[in-house]
Amino acid sequence: MSNQSALALDALGDPSRRQILELLAERPRAVGEIAAAMPIGRPAVSKHLKVLEGAGLVDHESRGTRNLYALAPDGLVDLQQWLVTTWDTALASFATYVDQQGVESEGRPR
Repeated sequence: MSNQSALALDALGDPSRRQILELLAERPRAVGEIAAAMPIGRPAVSKHLKVLEGAGLVDHESRGTRNLYALAPDGLVDLQQWLVTTWDTALASFATYVDQQGVESEGRPR
């Protein structure tokens, strides 16, 4: 697992951060707007956004006195690739197991 994937998984382990990502999936938002849609305060939202930004999941742009946050275009690519590889490996292992069970049961009386 790459360091970026590990950071993303750690960041997504918190339900508030997942909720923030869901809000940002709709459109870019300011911190105040995100906080208004959540049961946590603005300082906590800012801390969560810093973690998400550090994990490469969100980008921010300063517009005057406002910081506008948006999903990072390639933020989930590394994590998605890791998940696909892990899933493919698990499926291949399961297929091998099923094949071995079939070979073993063919030699047994039914």
